[in-house]
Amino acid sequence: MKKNILLIGGSYGIGLELVKQLQNEYSVYVASRSFGQLGNTNAIHLPFDSNNDTIDTTALPDQLHGFVYCPGSINLKPFQMMGLDNFETDMQLNFFNMVKVVKTILPLMDVSSSIVLFSTVAVGTGMPYHTSIAAAKGAVEGFARSLAAECAPNIRVNVIAPSLVDTPLAKRLLNNDKKIEAMSHRHPLKRIGKVEDIASAAAFLLSEKSTWITGQVMGVDGGMSTLNLS
Repeated sequence: MKKNILLIGGSYGIGLELVKQLQNEYSVYVASRSFGQLGNTNAIHLPFDSNNDTIDTTALPDQLHGFVYCPGSINLKPFQMMGLDNFETDMQLNFFNMVKVVKTILPLMDVSSSIVLFSTVAVGTGMPYHTSIAAAKGAVEGFARSLAAECAPNIRVNVIAPSLVDTPLAKRLLNNDKKIEAMSHRHPLKRIGKVEDIASAAAFLLSEKSTWITGQVMGVDGGMSTLNLS
């Protein structure tokens, strides 16, 4: 019998790629605002807006073996140009909405299940114009470590911290060859991330191959967080 995985947000980008990687081995449920590009997958779609809705657990199986919260934001501005509303919006989407969903689905999580959350390389590596998103994702990392301790040994909780990935969310930063080249050059591995890079890490953390890993923040960032080649 296939295990059940729930993704919040999985219609585009990294979430969609993760669905494609999981769909043959797991029963995948995707809760998102739109059906998006799920048409060629086996995912079961549940209409859900994390800003407004409480997830309907009656539409989910009795047990979940994996959970991934995919929504995120890229709101890069100088601190002096940002209002408090920018910080509130990023914190609501990236942190509070995630907490609300985790609190709702945690009773469904099976023994030996896995939760995967997303952060950013900018939490551990100071970068200009990232104050709002780094603050919100920093909250995610602290939450994940504490929850991992609280849920051990039954539920594993880990975080993936990517650098820049070629997704619809990052389109404005990668909308011409010059920008792509400049962004690639900033990474020791000399390229930006692909959705496959991040989705493969998430699939690993959901799998039986990672059963001795919990409370970790995994950098999948082309070496940006740890290597300085200048």
